Amino acid sequence: MSLVRLNIKGISYSQTQNGAYALLLSEINGKRQLPIVIGAFEAQSIAIALEKEIKPPRPLTHDLFKAFADRFAVNVKQVIIHKLVDGIFYSSLICERDKIEEIIDARTSDAIALALRFDAPIFTYINILEKAGIQLKPGSSAGLFDAKLSDKEETTGKSSASSSKNELTNFSINHLNQLLEDAVKNEDYEKAAKIRDEISKR
Repeated sequence: MSLVRLNIKGISYSQTQNGAYALLLSEINGKRQLPIVIGAFEAQSIAIALEKEIKPPRPLTHDLFKAFADRFAVNVKQVIIHKLVDGIFYSSLICERDKIEEIIDARTSDAIALALRFDAPIFTYINILEKAGIQLKPGSSAGLFDAKLSDKEETTGKSSASSSKNELTNFSINHLNQLLEDAVKNEDYEKAAKIRDEISKR
């Protein structure tokens, strides 16, 4: 059965499950996209791996796994989303050490967080993409943290999110850089992502 390579299209707050996020994977040579519901911690870990300039002061669990694997010369070569049962995706890490390959079962969210850290490609089988893939209209795809970001914002609604963005526009670049540094130190990566976006606009 043929494999289809995927890349990460974005992450947004899940509109169907409270406290969860939707990870959107897109086939590289096609228009279909695979939405996967993941937890807040895994979403944060994936977002940090995507945003290279945001460095947590202490290693996250997936960073620890990467450091451990590097120390013992274990490499994650690729990730395969190989099964879909009752709406749950099952994945495998294809690892190599001393030219010997091993297949390790993993949650899809963990597998993707690790794939980013190892620069490993992500694949799924064509039948899974045909079964669970969707085609979004132009402009409706999920963007990284462009939806509501936390339980607090979920309860306060869109006005809270927009007012937070408006507040950032009043700060100078120097002040924003200081806020970004403070947010990373406090491990508030959602806030750090917003500040980084505002700095990028400038």
